[in-house]
Amino acid sequence: MAARAYMWLNGTRTGQRYIDEVLLPRVRLFRGAVGDKFIFMDDNATCHRTLAVQDCLDSEGIQRLVWPARSPDLNPIENK
Repeated sequence: MAARAYMWLNGTRTGQRYIDEVLLPRVRLFRGAVGDKFIFMDDNATCHRTLAVQDCLDSEGIQRLVWPARSPDLNPIENK
């Protein structure tokens, strides 16, 4: 079973803003509801690939789905 949560933010997206507004308040809760088999999927946006974001995911024990750059065919948003 797959569950999805889409989020859109206004303004400039930075790694720290992504952590503060998406990862900690939302993804942490979503992971708690899904359980240990939770795998987080984001894209290769610059704000998603900062060292601070990776450190946050590591410290929360959140596994990230690895996928190649420039692969919109794998993105569910691009292929509704």
